[in-house]
Amino acid sequence: MSFYQQLQQQTQAVRQQMLSAPVIARCSQGNITRAMYIAFLTQAWHHVSHTVPLLMCAGSRLPASHESVRGAIAEYIAEEYGHQEWILNDIRHCGGDAEAVKNGLPGQPIELMIAYLYHRIERVNPMSIFGMVHVLEGTSVIIATPVAEAIQKTLNLSDSATSYLRSHGALDVEHLQFFASLMDRVTDPDDQQAIIHTAQRVYSLYGEMLNQLSGPVYEAAE
Repeated sequence: MSFYQQLQQQTQAVRQQMLSAPVIARCSQGNITRAMYIAFLTQAWHHVSHTVPLLMCAGSRLPASHESVRGAIAEYIAEEYGHQEWILNDIRHCGGDAEAVKNGLPGQPIELMIAYLYHRIERVNPMSIFGMVHVLEGTSVIIATPVAEAIQKTLNLSDSATSYLRSHGALDVEHLQFFASLMDRVTDPDDQQAIIHTAQRVYSLYGEMLNQLSGPVYEAAE
């Protein structure tokens, strides 16, 4: 079994738990408010704004033996740079306050996820970064496009309000193939375990964030 297959297998339970968050089903049922969507974009901005710094942090800590992985990280950085601005634009097109988001704080699950990732990269194993990549890219390919379409239809939004989700949906399939190929070249058991463990924790924390979106504070009708 390839390492990518192992990664998929050993994170299956937490992945399914995350995907069972009520807000995902509510999107497909047309039972979502603008406040829920803006709350999601707010949390997305907070973690996406750390994507490039986290990648840079990991790349700087990789040993010379992992030079090919550093090259892959450089590609990720070039691809991911500036994506947080897409989210702010989506928030503006939804009538949200983008400046308040930039100056605010993330919710507890995302705050803990960001701090945890820096800890894993800086203090444990920089290869942990790929646990995050596995969760966020893999999840996007599965749900981003249908969720974006459902949200746009339910809330009567323009394409300009769903650019982040759409850009990280079906179009990310090629990126996921690149990721799978990269993971299959990871042979060190410590690196493999670091990636699996980090992915499990990120799935759990991201799932907590999604669960909070169904809270009463976001239930107000539009």
